[in-house]
Amino acid sequence: MSLSTPQRGVAFGMASALVLAAVGLGAALAMPGAWAEDTLEGRLHLVAFAALAPALALAFCIARLAAHRFHTPADLDGSGMTEGTRQARLLQALLQNTLEQLALAVPVYAAWGALAPARWLGVLPVAAGMFLLGRALFFVGYARGARGRAFGFALTFYPTVLLLLGAAVFAGRVFGSP
Repeated sequence: MSLSTPQRGVAFGMASALVLAAVGLGAALAMPGAWAEDTLEGRLHLVAFAALAPALALAFCIARLAAHRFHTPADLDGSGMTEGTRQARLLQALLQNTLEQLALAVPVYAAWGALAPARWLGVLPVAAGMFLLGRALFFVGYARGARGRAFGFALTFYPTVLLLLGAAVFAGRVFGSP
């Protein structure tokens, strides 16, 4: 199967982000630090801190779309009442994708915070930082098409997926042993 030039660009962006996610998370695992006390309260604080990154990204998206609608008469009544201008549809797409990423990231951060060994808790702020950086790059690249947004999308997505896989392993160890 031969890939088109845009598909190769997307594949390169996705692969590059996966490598960066693996290296970044791996570095956090290799350099354990005192990110939080290994208490329920300490873990909850760290999860809450990490969850702020997706929440900030979502708030930014909501505010951008709301400001656009307020200042654009054609979009003032909202997407349920109008077809929406091109800009409103673009901002809505950014908001929708960010909401989807948040819906995955927050429960994964909570699972990692509850199940991971204390020495690996430092992965959470690294993943949260990648979430914000990934969203920023996704926003900037979105209008350039699939190649323009691939790296940002993947830098948001892959750290969460890697933590999800790790949390699933930890859950299996916790609940799978008699």
